[in-house]
Amino acid sequence: MADIIILGGGIIGMLTARELSMRGARVRILEKGEVAKESTWAGGGIISPLYPWRYPDSVTLLAKSSQASYPGFCSSLLESTGIDPEYTVNGLLIAGAEDTETAIQWKAQHSINLQAVNRNQIKELEPAWALPPDEALWMESVGQVRNPRLAKSLLADIKQRGVRIDTRSEALELVTTDGNVTGVRTTQGIQKADTYVVCTGAWTGKFLGSLAHRPRIDPVRGQMILFHTKPGVISRMVLEENRYIIPRRDGRVLFGSTLEHTGFDKSTTQAAREELVLIATQRFPVLKNYAIEKQWAGLRPASPAGVPYITRHPDLVNLYVNAGHFRNGVVLGPASATLMADLIQNRRSFIDPAYFSIDAPRD
Repeated sequence: MADIIILGGGIIGMLTARELSMRGARVRILEKGEVAKESTWAGGGIISPLYPWRYPDSVTLLAKSSQASYPGFCSSLLESTGIDPEYTVNGLLIAGAEDTETAIQWKAQHSINLQAVNRNQIKELEPAWALPPDEALWMESVGQVRNPRLAKSLLADIKQRGVRIDTRSEALELVTTDGNVTGVRTTQGIQKADTYVVCTGAWTGKFLGSLAHRPRIDPVRGQMILFHTKPGVISRMVLEENRYIIPRRDGRVLFGSTLEHTGFDKSTTQAAREELVLIATQRFPVLKNYAIEKQWAGLRPASPAGVPYITRHPDLVNLYVNAGHFRNGVVLGPASATLMADLIQNRRSFIDPAYFSIDAPRD
């Protein structure tokens, strides 16, 4: 029997499993579908929250911890698995922020590498941007990963560490007795462990809906498109009016994403495709010369103010939650896993866990 069962095999579940297994725990993941094929696979992979100064300080602290770990983390994954997550630092340009003064204050408070740049500097940084603004914010040290490659590498790594992974094993309900979880009923029968961690992303609120304290996590659909270009067509990540462009190492260029409250419907739409193509080619006309290779959608696990739940559940002593990272699962994941493992093992952590409790203020 495993010491710990993790419900959900996305990036948060796999990172949590990795951290706990490195600390000596026997870990098992139960995943209703295929590992990392939901929000993890669909995301852009920017190692920064978008408009990061608009988040509470708790999110900034998580992000800074993860950002510091990413170079070594990805190097370790590549060395252990031979699969390169393609961690690449090519910087993030942010345009159209009406709260620039707030961003500058945030920069000073948290010692962030951020600076204002003018139109000429913008054109030097990203020549393909047809109509850049007079001023933008430049975060030179922001990197990215390629989500599918990160997921494949992380999966191979945790398998090597002995983590058991059961796919097509959907968790249906918790079995409880006297304030403890005694098992989880799945499509493959009741599974038992000493401790249970819910990392089910957008489905977390629904799964825990029968408990007195329910995390406020809702699905938000995001659609993206991928242009099949060549290296150097786009050089930098650019964010403008909640739409971002991300150039990959092999030249492919990702553009997204929509934010749609459509419940658990993750189908793609022609309307979103046309909107994204129009905006992308207006900002970067060179993209008109290249084919759209793919369109896809994912369900982001949205929590109030974008603050995730990383906590022991107050209703059941051996139940924990690590979910609700919204658009920031990749950037917040490593630090979230560290905090989760510290809580389970009753260790003092690098950040106050009260920020991420079920009842913490989020509005």
